Amino acid sequence: MTFLAWIVLGLAAGLLGNRVIGSRGGATAIDATLGVIGAVVCGYIGVLVGVGGVSGLNLHSLFSAIVAAIGALAVIAIYRSVAARA
Repeated sequence: MTFLAWIVLGLAAGLLGNRVIGSRGGATAIDATLGVIGAVVCGYIGVLVGVGGVSGLNLHSLFSAIVAAIGALAVIAIYRSVAARA
């Protein structure tokens, strides 16, 4: 369940990041994909250090969702800064 939640959250964060940061011609699919990658990676790291994991509707799961969303937005921002320099 946790992995699926990270994927859904990453997709949502990617699409939201696309709108917040601003889209540059067809970047919606890239942002959604990067959002999923960022959410899964940060969510997994959160579990490894003991602060992540979705176990229901509680404060612990909310914190995991926030960590995953931050990871998703961070990956999108990093990608865009690297792509802008290229």
